[in-house]
Formats: sequence, C-alpha cells, structure tokens
Amino acid sequence: MKWEGHEQSRNVEDRRSGGGGGGGFGVPRIGGRGIGLGTIVIALLAGWIFGINPLTVLGLLSGGGPAEVVQAPQRTPSGQPGQPGQPGAAPKDPAAQFVSTVLRDTEVVWGQMFKASGAAYQEPTLVLFRGATRSACGVGESAMGPFYCPGDGKVYLDLNFFDTLARRMGAPGDFAQAYVVAHEVGHHVQNLMGVTGKVDAMRGRVSQTQMNQLSVRVELQADCLAGVWAHHSQKGKNWLDAGDLQEAMNAAAQIGDDTLQRKGQGTVVPESFTHGSAEQRMTWFKRGLESGSVKQCDTFSAR
Repeated sequence: MKWEGHEQSRNVEDRRSGGGGGGGFGVPRIGGRGIGLGTIVIALLAGWIFGINPLTVLGLLSGGGPAEVVQAPQRTPSGQPGQPGQPGAAPKDPAAQFVSTVLRDTEVVWGQMFKASGAAYQEPTLVLFRGATRSACGVGESAMGPFYCPGDGKVYLDLNFFDTLARRMGAPGDFAQAYVVAHEVGHHVQNLMGVTGKVDAMRGRVSQTQMNQLSVRVELQADCLAGVWAHHSQKGKNWLDAGDLQEAMNAAAQIGDDTLQRKGQGTVVPESFTHGSAEQRMTWFKRGLESGSVKQCDTFSAR
C-alpha cells in the first residue's frame, strides 16, 4: 500500500504518552456493553491454546458493536493546530502516521459520499492509547482490540493490536490494518445514518439469540462499508498493490466468529455469533468493494 506522502488527518488524539487514564476496571466491558459468559469461555480457551490475551478475543467477539450510549457525535474541527493528546497534533511515528493517513482518506471518501446525498459528514476522532483509556462507553482496554464508541463519536485503537493481528491471528499486512480502521469508521457511518440507535433500541425487547443476529448484521454492514471505502479510495488514489485486497480478505476471515470458535474451543456455535462467519465477513467486504455503493450494504434485508 503506497501510503507515504499522503495527507494525514487532524482528527487524531494521541493519548499514548499520558498513560492509561483508567483504574477501577471491574468486570470487563466493551463499547459500553457487558460481556456474556459464553464469550468469556471462548476467549479463555483461545488464550490458553494460542497464547492470545483473552481480552483481545473478547474484543473481536463482542467489541466494536453498538453501545448503550447513542447520540450524534460532535464534529471535530479539522485544520486546527492541536496539542499532544488533543486532535490536531500530527503523530511522529510511522505506525501512527499510517493510521492517520488511512483515517484522512476515509474522511475524504465519506465526506464526498455524504455531500452527494445532501448530508454533511461528521468526522470521527481516532484515539491512540496504550493500556487503557476512558471513553463515553466506559473504560477501554488495549486487549479489547479496536472499538468505536457512539457516545463520543471516537474510534479507539492501541497500535499493539496490529502485532497480535499479524503474529498470532495470521493476518499481516498494512492493508489488513487499514481494513480494521475502515471497519470501525464504518460503525461511525452507521451511527450517523441512525442504524446504531435503531439496533440498540431493540436491546431487552428481543431474545439474546435475536440480539446476536442483529449484532452480526451490524458488523457485516460495517465490513461492507469498509469495502465501499476501499473501492472509492483505490479509484481516487490508486495506492493499493496486488496483494493488498487479499490482506483485507484474510483479516476478515481470521476474525470471523467461526474461525475464532474453531480455534478456541474446537466447535462452532452459530447461535452465539456476534460478528459473522469468515465467509460472511469476506462476502460483505467484497460486496462493498466491488459495488462502491452503500445501497448494496443492506445486511438487514439480506437472508
């Protein structure tokens, strides 16, 4: 992926030098939502067998979905000089510069698409942290993996997650990392479109199995939206190499619920899926990639 030299986002909040900002964590929570016991068992098994931090698996199985606090995020002013720890301060290290470059391209693509539909795109903030940090959805820990919080309109990321993704989960490559960022930005787009609020309003009104099914549709739609971004990004910049798209497809497969469950406990329980199978995740990412159309990402009407 030829990303060097491209514009970086001003909406990056670097908290890495300020410590975790956590404390009193108690029961782990992801995206403002509690974690089910079945998910914890899968995570512990995966951690024991593969040496992956169980909370990382918890993040992949249950994090990044809609949170209990749902409100329209406030737009972060772009182009404003910032201080370290606040949006606007350009990161200095290559890993942070990379995700800042990807974030900027999502801003451009989604800004153009929202404008074409007669709406204004509210850019999310990307928070870089180490260890733990506070969000409007509760305390986020690095072991949860990346997540989006609708309550403050921010994407949270510990860059160490990419090492886990590459070395322990078998999904290396810079575009695999870009896919992760684009997926979380996809959740932000869902929030702006009102999808997050509608799905979260069903919580407590349907069974856990039905809620899991809704969660799968939310996650698959975010995968499709990541594909939509990749379509328009490549069309505008032509910065992807031959193997980049395969990296994203592989990442989608490696974090499929069936892949994680098969590796973690040896059996697959579809009723407990919260993100979708490997095949589903690859299919919906590819659908967005090939079409470049948000209309093709209606996972809620699909079988």
